[in-house]
Amino acid sequence: MKLSKNLYLSEVIKSNTAIRLGINNEPTAEHLENLKEIANNIFQPLRDYFDEPIGVSSGYRSIALNKAIGGSSKTSQHSKGEALDLDADIFGGIANSEIFDYIKYNLDFDQMIWEFGTDKEPNWVHVSYKKGKNRKQILKAVKENGKTKYYSYE
Repeated sequence: MKLSKNLYLSEVIKSNTAIRLGINNEPTAEHLENLKEIANNIFQPLRDYFDEPIGVSSGYRSIALNKAIGGSSKTSQHSKGEALDLDADIFGGIANSEIFDYIKYNLDFDQMIWEFGTDKEPNWVHVSYKKGKNRKQILKAVKENGKTKYYSYE
């Protein structure tokens, strides 16, 4: 099933952890609608602009899957079908920083996180989208003393 012109549902629900642990990672009807929203309002505009494949390293995560990988059980937008982790390194071609900047300056989004990496290049870009309720919050994730900390992105 296609969520947008260039994004398939199979790409956003695929999880080796879910397969290994036998966790059902099928979205509900509501979550499927949310996935279509983020696909058409974030992923597809990026894909159209760069005209390059863009990898999804993590998309939809059922509550059970999110718990199994140590994700936030109360606030994870992945479990609502509202978030994607985008990683251009999966295919090469463009840089994750280019994805980050394009979203920042051109698209409506709820939250975007520069995930780890360096000051010049994130390891991946977390982005979320809510239909009509976007905060445009930008954060940077870093490891400090083995724990993930989030700071406002400057």
